[in-house]
Amino acid sequence: MADKYQLSEGSLRVIMSGGKVEDAIMQVLGTKRIASGSSSDKERYRLLLSDGKYLISFAMLTTQNNDKIVNGELSDNSIIKIKKYITSVINNVGKANKRVLVILEMETLVPGHKSSKIGSPEQLPEDDSEPLPSETKNNTVSSSTSSTVPHVNGSHRNDTDVNMSMQDQLTHPISSLSPYQNKWVIKARVSNKSSIRTWSNSRGEGKLFNMDLIDESGEIRATAFRDLVDKFYDLIEVDKVYYISKCQLKIANKQFSNLNNDYEMTFTPDTIVQECHDVVDSIPQTRYDFISIDKIAHIEVDTMIDVIGVCKSASDVQMFQARSTGRDLKKRELTLVDQSNNSIALTLWGTEAETFDSASQPVIVIKGARVSQFGGGKTLSTNASTVIKINPDIPEAHRLRGWFDNEGISKTTVNISARSEGGGSQTQWINVKDVQEMGMGQGDKGDYFQVVGTILLYRSENGIYKACPKEDCKKKVADQGNGMYRCDKCNREYPNFKYLLLGSANIADWSGNIWLSLFSSEAEKVLGMSSQAVGEAIENDSQALVE
Repeated sequence: MADKYQLSEGSLRVIMSGGKVEDAIMQVLGTKRIASGSSSDKERYRLLLSDGKYLISFAMLTTQNNDKIVNGELSDNSIIKIKKYITSVINNVGKANKRVLVILEMETLVPGHKSSKIGSPEQLPEDDSEPLPSETKNNTVSSSTSSTVPHVNGSHRNDTDVNMSMQDQLTHPISSLSPYQNKWVIKARVSNKSSIRTWSNSRGEGKLFNMDLIDESGEIRATAFRDLVDKFYDLIEVDKVYYISKCQLKIANKQFSNLNNDYEMTFTPDTIVQECHDVVDSIPQTRYDFISIDKIAHIEVDTMIDVIGVCKSASDVQMFQARSTGRDLKKRELTLVDQSNNSIALTLWGTEAETFDSASQPVIVIKGARVSQFGGGKTLSTNASTVIKINPDIPEAHRLRGWFDNEGISKTTVNISARSEGGGSQTQWINVKDVQEMGMGQGDKGDYFQVVGTILLYRSENGIYKACPKEDCKKKVADQGNGMYRCDKCNREYPNFKYLLLGSANIADWSGNIWLSLFSSEAEKVLGMSSQAVGEAIENDSQALVE
């Protein structure tokens, strides 16, 4: 099987010198797992790579390709086609800088167990990885995208430095960044920029904005705080390409971002941002990792995902007042469908809810939608970092539009937002903060929701009473003083009564805490005792319920 393919001899010298080689055929002679800096980092793998004539030991796989090693597809002696790659210069303190080959996209042509070592390749000499005389300033993504940028220095950031020769320093791919690198420069497109948000708490107040950056290798989120908001917000525009250096790198908070990167960037007073004025068609506008609607049913709550669907229907805008702040809030519920013949509910908030037009049943792309649970089913919601695009000009949107117009519009779909239990109305899973913000229970009609929390305190004062003994009545009875007990609801006197618990508990989740009333059956579950048993214990000891 290996005889079908001929290795691209000499291609490594061209690639590692900054040249361009399309669909290079190479052989993997070995793989090595690179120890991660923390338990939360994804594994990374280094390859011993041969083109039949030369070999290098400084080739890297992006983490998106890790599964090829984990599942055994890629192993020693595998023959591969490199379909997309970049090269990056790594700063080596005290030594010469080293150029690294980063494989972005590849195809396994022959598995390792069906091949053997081809030829007698020799180590590529270090001087052969120097730039070729014919190397251009900006190569295509298929070859080295190690573009050059000005040397930046936080101590001498004046106009002269910023406009220095573009040959002074090579850029790094986003996928190669880690907190263990001190000197790096990236060239990236701004695919999204948030509005300026403010906060105020016991530790102070401030403001921030974030943006999503993208290059050929991957994506990363960057955030600026306080004074740096004033410095950079107006400077940075969506869809423009910038050189960026001297940011702090830290572990990404996946609660607020679904970008496929273990790290995120924070601007510092030394951060340098310079617009790139070259035409850079190789850097994509944005990157999506779409999840089909039927798969969302099996995704964990609070996961951030990318979704594409057609808006089959939409509710009117609903208005209510946040209980904690008194702010007027607006929301709208959409029903999205896709080719899986499944549908899901999406909640829009604020201006997006108010301005959304469902008349044309548009295709909607949501980058960074949050998965929620709704009465046993799954729903989608948005937050400040979510990006929504209507009828975007991308292949996936065109295919979905054609499917819906030709057949999807008349198909019956499976609603994965519906209750999994039979009967009854839908009950929404939300968090404590949502209960308070949405003013649950403050209207004329009761509101129904479900929340998961921890009981912090159970209030026992007046936690039990004597109730009507009739099975379907829970009204409190009045002691007549003659051995009889009167129920005003039933308009009868009884010689006996039943005990019923009536407690209150303070519960909390990650978003806050709230007081809830617990009636007899719920209170019994919390206390682990029946109302009657508690009542009889109190007759003997008035402090029994407290204990």
